[in-house]
Amino acid sequence: MTAFDVMERRIWDGQADAYARTAAWLCVHTVPALLDAAGVAAGTRMLDVGCGSGNVTAAALARGASVRAVDAEPGMVEATRRAAPGAEVRSGVLPQLPYADGEFDAVVANFVLNHVGRPLEALVEMRRVARPGSTIAVTVWQLPGAPGQALVGRAAQAAGLTRPDWLATVDEEHNFTRTPDGLAALLTAAGLGDVQADTHTWDHRADPEDWWAGPAAGIGTIGGMVTSAGPEGVAAAKREYDALCGEFLADDGLLTLPHAAVLASGTV
Repeated sequence: MTAFDVMERRIWDGQADAYARTAAWLCVHTVPALLDAAGVAAGTRMLDVGCGSGNVTAAALARGASVRAVDAEPGMVEATRRAAPGAEVRSGVLPQLPYADGEFDAVVANFVLNHVGRPLEALVEMRRVARPGSTIAVTVWQLPGAPGQALVGRAAQAAGLTRPDWLATVDEEHNFTRTPDGLAALLTAAGLGDVQADTHTWDHRADPEDWWAGPAAGIGTIGGMVTSAGPEGVAAAKREYDALCGEFLADDGLLTLPHAAVLASGTV
């Protein structure tokens, strides 16, 4: 594993419940479009890579697909088993999936390539387990992001917090541009054809305290930054966060947070 992969395992260890209560509600927005892009329908043999709390798996089952799912975090595996009892769910870490060559009609990965140190190798492995003629569909967060994506990071910076050394980044030789063109080029390099990529935007609605709960629990790289200076740092970032929330508060007291992601698909 790369240093980035080691960091990811550290960040997500034991975080399944906190993720399900917070960021999972953000990531669900792209699920219908992701499944549509992969052509998931009744009878489709689909693999959900990085299944998280099970939202993609459950949605595919509701379409009548035959679903298998895999995640690197044991707590996520258990969460998906609870959310989607009709699926077969296993532990597994990219770029080594515990499945045979050409086993699936569709492979999807919702915001998973953000969390691997060798994204191209991860896509090549997804292609390996997909049959010829099948579709692979993936999402990543677009960078630069929409204003809602930067709220907590702005609060952390305003509080004087800096990214700790252990929060690694993807090695430059393995990284890619987080835009439609950049993700499309990555799928093409992985050997996929008929590649399509577009930006998806939406407003995520959340209670301010619920939105803060994820980073305060240490979720994601921003959570690692928020919690890096201990309780005093968290409290300082929270004060800045409360002040910045006014930019996004609606009349009903909920945040309206613009987000942008890239969805890309290609055929095997």
